[in-house]
Amino acid sequence: MTKKVSRRLQGLLEKVEDRDYAPAEALSLLKETATAKFSEAVEAHIRLGIDPKYSDQQLRTTVALPKGTGQIVRVAVIARGEKVNEAANAGADIVGSEELIDEIQKGRMDFDKLIATPDVMPQVAKLGKLLGPRGLMPSPKGGTVTFDIGSAIAEFKAGKLEFRADRSGIVHVMFGKASFTPEDLLVNLKALQETVDRNRPSGAKGRYWRTMYVSATMGPSIRVDVNALRDLKFSEA
Repeated sequence: MTKKVSRRLQGLLEKVEDRDYAPAEALSLLKETATAKFSEAVEAHIRLGIDPKYSDQQLRTTVALPKGTGQIVRVAVIARGEKVNEAANAGADIVGSEELIDEIQKGRMDFDKLIATPDVMPQVAKLGKLLGPRGLMPSPKGGTVTFDIGSAIAEFKAGKLEFRADRSGIVHVMFGKASFTPEDLLVNLKALQETVDRNRPSGAKGRYWRTMYVSATMGPSIRVDVNALRDLKFSEA
């Protein structure tokens, strides 16, 4: 059965040409095609020349978006002793120890990011089946297993995101809102590109970047000239 395309989306698709767009041009067009009645998220979809089934070709890291995500991030922290008070004072939305682990086991999921101190990870590990599929399981690579609770909370609330390549070597990352200016979106996209380059897996051979598309949540995909993005130099990024 062929999926029917709405008249609205069909009109937007006609505005997008089948070519690589310069980064600034792509983001201006993205804003023009973000016509939904709500504040749409802006996403990047990056196909890399990697095969994540091999351990030396996996990509999992974090990016600090200079202009933030445009979202309110609810942070939960599992810790013990003084670290519980430290987390509360640092602005965590939910704080607890073993009792919070029990609540999560019973279905509590009213948070966007879960941070844990290393000493509680043996207990948090039993939440893997619940948290893993939702992308919420704390991990050292993701910056969510740490004793530096205050810094971690501040970074994630300010726009730090964790991302990974999926099984087919594609990275999907939200990098702002359609309400952002094209300039701010470009600063965030440049930070994302630099992070992907900086964390190139050791086993990645040949051409690393294959394609990059950007889109608003309800808008068409726009192909970005990756080489032009990598060549950009400006102090804000």
